[in-house]
Amino acid sequence: MAASPSLHAPRLLPLLPNTPTPIPPAASVCPPRRSPRPRRRFAVPPSRNGSSAGTDWCPVPPEQRPVNEYEALAASLPFSWAAGDLRLYCSRLAVTGAAFALFVGLPVAAFGSHGVSGDGVHLALGATGSGIIAVTLAVVRMYLGWAYVGNRLLSATVEYEETGWYDGQIWVKTPEVLARDRLLGSFSVKPVLNRVKFTLVGLAVSLTLCIILYVNTEKPKEPFENTSGRAIPGVYSDTAARSFEPDAFCGEPDIGDQS
Repeated sequence: MAASPSLHAPRLLPLLPNTPTPIPPAASVCPPRRSPRPRRRFAVPPSRNGSSAGTDWCPVPPEQRPVNEYEALAASLPFSWAAGDLRLYCSRLAVTGAAFALFVGLPVAAFGSHGVSGDGVHLALGATGSGIIAVTLAVVRMYLGWAYVGNRLLSATVEYEETGWYDGQIWVKTPEVLARDRLLGSFSVKPVLNRVKFTLVGLAVSLTLCIILYVNTEKPKEPFENTSGRAIPGVYSDTAARSFEPDAFCGEPDIGDQS
């Protein structure tokens, strides 16, 4: 009688075809990419039911709108001088230059190079030149401010910042806003810029003429005059020269004998 198989004998499993063991993907070793610096983008109006917003929509903050910048500039000093009456504009510039020449230019010209007893013509020319320079700086500041506002009014786009740095956007003006801004820039800002340009040309000519007069009226320095031929005025006297160098004055009468 054949022996029955043992109950504890190991069971044989059927062989499976060779299948590759799945390998988990390796971790990425590349460093994370940095987010690029945000660029200026165009502001898009919000849509309502598939239609664009109204024509009065403007995302630009009120203080950065060209019209409001124009009004603020026209009400501030000294920019409001250029937009006012021509006589008042010239008188204010003249008073500014005269005050600077009197309280700053004249003391510097008196005590800087020639001393208190300097030539009156040179003192006047030096003070006048300093006043012209002060007025020129003020007019240049006016020109830069009005040119900036004029460019923003005449441009078809407006660059603005929503909350701060690095979030700049560009808004394309609507036809109504563009027509209004260009009308304001052409008839209100351009005449002011032309007036300021003519002022700068006049100041440049005046300053050049003042410099030419100052150079041509300067007296040539006279050589040192000395009765004895040895003492230099302002450096040492004849008595000091005789005390330190008696041999150089041998055979010459004393100062008391000369008198």
